Amino acid sequence: MCDRGASALSVPDDWPAHPDPFLVLNRMGTFDWDLDTGLYHMDAQAHEVYDLLPEEFDGRPESLGVRVPQPEASRIDAVISRAIKDGSENYGAYFRIRRRDGRYRWTHTQGYIRRDETGRPRRVIGIVRDATQELADSEGRSLRAAQDAAFRRQSNVVQVITAALSHARSVQDVIDVLKDTDGVRHLGAASLVMGLVEAGRIRLVAEGPEGSFVPGTRVTGIDEPYPMSEVVRILSPRFIESPEEFAEGYPILWPHITDLDITSAAYLPLIAQARPIGAMGLLYSDRRGFSAEERAVLVALGSSIAQSLQRAMLYEQERDLAQGLQQAMLPRTIPSVRGADVAVRYRAGSAAGSLSRDIGGDWYDLIPLPGGRVGAVIGDVQGHDTHAAAVMGQLRIVLRAYAAEGHTPATVMARASVFLHELDTARFATCLYAEADLVTGVVQVVRAGHIDPLIRHTDGSCRRVPVEGGLPLGLSAEFGRLEYPVTTLELDPGQTLLLCTDGLVEQPGTDLDDGVRTLTELIGAGPEDVRDLADRLIDVAEERGGDDDVALLLLRRRGADTAQGGRLQQQVAPGDPEALALARHMIRAAVRAWGAGDRADEIELAADELITNALLHTEGSAIVTLRVLGGSARTLRVEVEDSSSALPRRRDAGESGVSGRGLLLVDRLADVWGVEARGGGKCVWCEFGTAERG
Repeated sequence: MCDRGASALSVPDDWPAHPDPFLVLNRMGTFDWDLDTGLYHMDAQAHEVYDLLPEEFDGRPESLGVRVPQPEASRIDAVISRAIKDGSENYGAYFRIRRRDGRYRWTHTQGYIRRDETGRPRRVIGIVRDATQELADSEGRSLRAAQDAAFRRQSNVVQVITAALSHARSVQDVIDVLKDTDGVRHLGAASLVMGLVEAGRIRLVAEGPEGSFVPGTRVTGIDEPYPMSEVVRILSPRFIESPEEFAEGYPILWPHITDLDITSAAYLPLIAQARPIGAMGLLYSDRRGFSAEERAVLVALGSSIAQSLQRAMLYEQERDLAQGLQQAMLPRTIPSVRGADVAVRYRAGSAAGSLSRDIGGDWYDLIPLPGGRVGAVIGDVQGHDTHAAAVMGQLRIVLRAYAAEGHTPATVMARASVFLHELDTARFATCLYAEADLVTGVVQVVRAGHIDPLIRHTDGSCRRVPVEGGLPLGLSAEFGRLEYPVTTLELDPGQTLLLCTDGLVEQPGTDLDDGVRTLTELIGAGPEDVRDLADRLIDVAEERGGDDDVALLLLRRRGADTAQGGRLQQQVAPGDPEALALARHMIRAAVRAWGAGDRADEIELAADELITNALLHTEGSAIVTLRVLGGSARTLRVEVEDSSSALPRRRDAGESGVSGRGLLLVDRLADVWGVEARGGGKCVWCEFGTAERG
C-alpha cells in the first residue's frame, strides 16, 4: 500500500471518521486514510479482517505488507491511483491477504474519495470485509472460474505462439508468427510494435496497425524518452495502465497515438543471454491495468520471443556467411559466348527446422575454349556443409584448368577424379562435362555418376539424352576405373542443352524417372528465352522447397551467327610433301570459297609458316584446321596443332639468317595470333577478318 504523506502534518478535526453501527453489525471494518499526512486508521473490525493485533499496526499503509502480498498491493494501488487520477468518487476491488497461519483468504474493499473545493483528493474513507464466503457461493465460483479461464486462455496462447516460434528462421518469421497465429489479438492487444538493438540504437522492425507509424521512431536512441528505449535501459517491463499515465510518462510519443484509442500498454525488454536484443510493445484499446497473472504471462511471452529472435538473428548471420562463401566458390560472372545464349542459376537448399548453413557442393561453370568451342560443367560434391563447398571450389578450379589446357573431355574427367582422390577427403562428387563446338553443333559429353542432360528442341519439346557414364569423381580413382566413355550429340541451331543437379529433379516420394518426366514437361511449357526459362525452373524449385541445392545451366545454340560457318582439317606428317601440298591446296580453295579472296595470299603464307615451324621444331605430325567463325563480321581462323608443349618464340633472324622470320611474318600478316595449350601439346593460331578492306 502506498504512502501518501508525512505523519508530522496535522490531521483533520473529524479524523478518524466514526463508523456506522450498521457496518459493525455486519462485520465490516472501516478505515480512514488521510492522504496529506499518510496516516491510515483502522477500527477493531478492520484489524480482525487483516488478522492484525492493534499493537502490530503503526498507522502506516506500507505496514499492511505483512498481510497483503506485493502483487496484490500493487494491483490495489493501481486501482486507487486510477480512481484518483480519473476524478472518481469511489472504487472497489477484491484482493487476497495472507493470514497469520499462512493461509490466503479473499477480502473486499470499497473506498470513498473526499476532495477539497479545488478537486484535490484529501482523504479516502472506506470499508474492508472478509469476502471468502461471498466468493464461495455461485457468483464467487463464477468469478474465480472466469479468472482461471482467462489465465488458461492466455497461457494457451503463449504455448501456441512459442511452438510456432520454434520454426522461425528469420526476424520476419518471428513477426509473422505473432500476427499469423492471432497471438496478439488473443492476448487482447490491438497492435504490436517491435524494435531491435543495433549499434546503440533501436531499429523498428514491426509496427501496427497499418498506417500508425510515428514519424521519427524508425530508428531511436536507447537514451531517448520512448517506452521501448526505457525497457532496454532498465531491463524490466513497463506496464502503462491508463491514457493519463501514458501521456504523463511519454509526452513526445503520446500525441502521435491518441487517435488509436490506446488505454493501456505493456512494453517488454527482449533479453537473450543476459543482454537486451530488442523490445516489444503490446498496445490495448479496451482495458486498463494488468493483473499479476497477466503480467507473468506477458513476461513469459517476451522471454520466448527473445529466444526465438536470437535464434533467427543467428540463423540470418549464418545464412549471409553461407551465401557469401557460396558466391565466392561459384564463378563471379559467366562469360559471353559467341554463337550461344547462356543462363545459370543456383538455389541453396535448407533443412527444415535446422540452423545448418544454407550451403552445399553444387556448382556450375562455363569455360570458353579455342576455335568457337565452349565447355559446360555441372557437378555436386557429396554433403551439405562448408567442407563440401570448399571441396567444390577446389574441384571447379582444377576441372576448369584441365579443360583450358586442351585435354579431351574424358581426360578432363579422369584427371579431376584423381585430384579429388588425392585431396585427402572422404567426399566424392558427381559431374557432367559437355564440350560443344558452336560452329558445327557437335557436343561431346562425359558423365561421372551424374544425371543425364536434356535437350529442348525448337518446337518446344524436351527429351532426356541417355549418356553412358563412369563412376563419380574420387571413386573412379579409388577403384582404378578411370575410363569415361564419350557420347557425341548434335545441337542444332535454336536447340537448348540443359544441365542440372538432382535437386531440380528429385522429389520426396517419387523416383528419378518421374522427376525427369515432370521436368521435361515443365521445360516444354516454359518460355523460349533461356534466362526466362531458368527463372521459371528455379522458381518452381523454390516453391517446392527441400533441403537439397539446385544448380542449373542452359546453353542455347544460336542459328543466325553460325549459319555461314565452315570447318576443314588436314593432317601433315613429317617428310610427306604430298600432305603438305594438299594442305596448301585446301587453304587456297577454302579461302576463295569462303569469300576471302582479297586476303588469300596473306592467309596462305601465314598458314604455311605455321605448318613449317611445327614440322621443323617439333616431333610428330601437324594438324591444320581452317574454320570460319560466324557473326556479323566473319573471321577466318587458321590453327596448327602439334604434340610439343614448348612455346614458339619470336626472334630476330639477322641480316643473313633464314630461320626466325616465320612468326614475324605471321605477326605482320594476321590481325591477331596466339598460342593455346592442347592437352599434351599446343596450338598456334592466327585470325583474319574477311570483310573487304578500304
